Amino acid sequence: MAKMAFLGLGVMGYPMAGHLQAAGHDVTVYNRSKGKAEKWVAQYGGQAAPTPAEAAADAAIVFACVGNDDDLRSVCLGDDGAFAGMGADTIFVDHTTVSAAVTRELFQVAADAGISFVDAPVSGGQAGAENGVLSVMCGGTQDSYDAAEPVIAAYARICRRIGDSGAGQMTKMCNQIAIAGLVQGLSEALHFAQKAGLDGRAVVEVISQGAAGSWQMSNRYETMLDDHFDHGFAVDWMRKDLGICLRTADENGASLPVTALVDQFYKDVQKLGGGRWDTSSLLRRLQDIG
Repeated sequence: MAKMAFLGLGVMGYPMAGHLQAAGHDVTVYNRSKGKAEKWVAQYGGQAAPTPAEAAADAAIVFACVGNDDDLRSVCLGDDGAFAGMGADTIFVDHTTVSAAVTRELFQVAADAGISFVDAPVSGGQAGAENGVLSVMCGGTQDSYDAAEPVIAAYARICRRIGDSGAGQMTKMCNQIAIAGLVQGLSEALHFAQKAGLDGRAVVEVISQGAAGSWQMSNRYETMLDDHFDHGFAVDWMRKDLGICLRTADENGASLPVTALVDQFYKDVQKLGGGRWDTSSLLRRLQDIG
């Protein structure tokens, strides 16, 4: 058991940090909103710090789960950033979904300071974070991954090193690309069932046991049929992630025609006022256009 820090207490980071504390680690948290950090301490114990640097002081491993590239830079760099408070031979583990470019940039800045940097984006949503069953895809050196993996296990169902710095983020892009197509396909199937006068629940009961089955189908069909989208992974965040995918595809020459199309469908959902709706709200878009 060791001293840890966790930066960012959103819907994912809050329970993830809680799992670390419950595993017996001494966790110090930082959150931009002070009240959220105080609530976490009241619930789990540990302590809160007013800056990332102070949270990171004396920590063997510092974890982060923030919003985007700029948020990650802000908690890492500068006099109040985590790197300023970390000692040599410590590890920074980033669970944020960001670009591989910022990951490699910060990997080098950290290396120059004697700090190891592991990019470790996650999949599994809020429920996966709360239940400690996330999928964690990592990039970085083998040694730093080997040191961090037993700690990450506190909230992971599976954790794997995919390759060098940036490989974790590239794998998360694959994850989001696959999800975009799956959710659109599921939305179209349910929309078709409704138009055909079929019982959507009965349809899913059958097809989910065959080749069409997926996590999205098993975990989202009921709320989709109930027209309930005030939960889960927000459309705004999905568009952020798909933007990263599409920009990276432009750089590496990958062709992502379906991903680009679904990204525009999510733009339509945003225009409907659904920026904070779950990504399964693609069904609402289909219903809206008839």
